[in-house]
Amino acid sequence: MHECLAYRHHSRPTFGGPLLAKLYGYAMHRFKVTGGLSVAADVGGDVQNPVVVLLHGGGQTRHSWRKGFDALVEAGYHVVSLDARGHGDSDWAPDGDYRLDALVSDLRSVLAQIPEMPIVIGASLGGMTGLAAVGEAQAPIARALVLVDITPGYDTRGTDHIAAFMNANLDGFGSIDEAADAVARYNPNRPRPKNPEGLRRNLRERDGRLYWHWDPRFLSHGELHPDFVQGRLEAAAQRVRVATLLIRGGFSDVIGDEQVDAFRKLMPAAECVTVAGAGHMVAGDRNDAFNRGILEFIARQDNRSESAYSR
Repeated sequence: MHECLAYRHHSRPTFGGPLLAKLYGYAMHRFKVTGGLSVAADVGGDVQNPVVVLLHGGGQTRHSWRKGFDALVEAGYHVVSLDARGHGDSDWAPDGDYRLDALVSDLRSVLAQIPEMPIVIGASLGGMTGLAAVGEAQAPIARALVLVDITPGYDTRGTDHIAAFMNANLDGFGSIDEAADAVARYNPNRPRPKNPEGLRRNLRERDGRLYWHWDPRFLSHGELHPDFVQGRLEAAAQRVRVATLLIRGGFSDVIGDEQVDAFRKLMPAAECVTVAGAGHMVAGDRNDAFNRGILEFIARQDNRSESAYSR
């Protein structure tokens, strides 16, 4: 049976906010990656401190990490939150190449430009990218790995639900409220914001309509289906030699008990946290509990590094 620590949501002040930008400062940076493309990143925190790299899920942007980014910066980390190719402010691939190979190559290019090995945190597709990059690397490229609601095998009913949402709105929206209504229908467990303007960061405007901020050709790559990637990710998982945390939503339709059990057989030393009341979008559904799980895991890695250094 799987064994996951259970984190529940508690009412308490949230981390972050506009003040953090003034206190700690963050700015957008561009990294050159495979094929001459550049990917955008928010970079913040003290450059002398340990590095954390954040990878969003498919169809999202780096802004999905905003509260987590702020919490990590506030906790004293140097944080790099990436837009994957074809997403957000990153370049679109001229040839429409959004295969896992391309995403992994991009991540390795970024990590090679960071002076020290970071902790890599990836949600959904970002977790697949991080797992493949770390597990398949010939030499260490990260000092720890966090997978957010993703394992080598996953329930395709959940990912089909996500794909249906993404495919349903390719013709865009007439207003920000239409986009907010679409999100509310997709995720009825999350309250619809009274002011949906925050969604604008995930949209681009063209000819008077609003479109999700990613290249629609991203949807054409069926190789991300488990039939194509599960074996590869299982092999990568068995080669990972750094501390790993799986953090999943308590009512996720992508990662259930069956997937957790299989994951623990592949990576018996990995830690597992279940965030009660969260679905697949763990960070957005229960951000405080999610941040707590992440920060506690990272702090343990820092303590281990200090202990090893003092020997």
